[in-house]
Amino acid sequence: MSESFTHVGLASRVVLGAGSLDRVADEVGLLGIDRVLLIATRSAREWADLVERSLGDRFAGRIDEVRQHVPKEKAGAARAKAREVGATGIVAIGGGSAIGLAKAIALTEDLPIIAVPTTYSGSEMTPVWGQTEGGSKTTGTDLKVLPKAVVYDPVLSQQLPLKVTAASVANALAHCVEATWTEKADPINDVIAVEAARALREGLLQVLENRTDLDARSNLLYGASLAGSAMASAGTGLHHKLCHLLGGMYNLPHAETHAAVLPQVTRVKAPEVPRAKARLEEALQTTDLATGLFDLFSAAGVPTSLRELGLTEEQAAEAAERFEGSTSIDVKEILHRAWAGER
Repeated sequence: MSESFTHVGLASRVVLGAGSLDRVADEVGLLGIDRVLLIATRSAREWADLVERSLGDRFAGRIDEVRQHVPKEKAGAARAKAREVGATGIVAIGGGSAIGLAKAIALTEDLPIIAVPTTYSGSEMTPVWGQTEGGSKTTGTDLKVLPKAVVYDPVLSQQLPLKVTAASVANALAHCVEATWTEKADPINDVIAVEAARALREGLLQVLENRTDLDARSNLLYGASLAGSAMASAGTGLHHKLCHLLGGMYNLPHAETHAAVLPQVTRVKAPEVPRAKARLEEALQTTDLATGLFDLFSAAGVPTSLRELGLTEEQAAEAAERFEGSTSIDVKEILHRAWAGER
């Protein structure tokens, strides 16, 4: 290795294994949190009930209603709830929406987060926060929102529907693929991203064969964690900016938007990083990264066109006009291809 680079790694305590949910209370104790605000998505309420009981008198309050893209009014209400119950820390159980709401609180209240992911968004490994208001999504980076501990229990995602699973894996793959071409990308990120892609592909194919395969679910959590780590270090680029624009303007489902847009952006950007492209192709067992992603998503039943998500051709053109990106990249063509679902 002759090239010079600077790599920034972010520290989180990671616990992975079947039955790890039982260790959440211990993680709370390690961080010295004495009043926990519990946040859970609707599908995770059963698990949240168990954690609430395990916390005993350290349980301070609970939020069970979350929404994707973290609307500003929901963030404000959650911050008020944290202050009302005197929370000194947060446990968030669920997908990216629950963890995103926890981050919105931590951003202003400076409370430590313990994340318990039930999907593969990877948000739990990053200091990236997002919030929507008036059809626009604002994102930023702040170490205050990086969870202090992440507890991965594959049992929690064992019953996750295949459709949701596959879309969430597409989200995770977007993190590891884009981490190879951002301005802050480096060889260490490449290695992490490639291993993430390998684990995610393997886990997805295993889950398509047997939805409740615990090893497969562990593989997916492992891959999502690595993908989130790669993105946390490398930052985001064109792909994520486009997805955040579409999500904020049209409230499109986050994970499915990644699946439709990623192959089209990859077609344009991956040739700029030939070494990483070749390694990712090997990990995904394809001869072309962009079409390999497209085919993997299609085989898994994930929508590969924005049209399937309800976006009109006129809206795709409107989003391209509004996008303030590099003039050297034809965003209109990318979004048109993503709208039409061109292979």
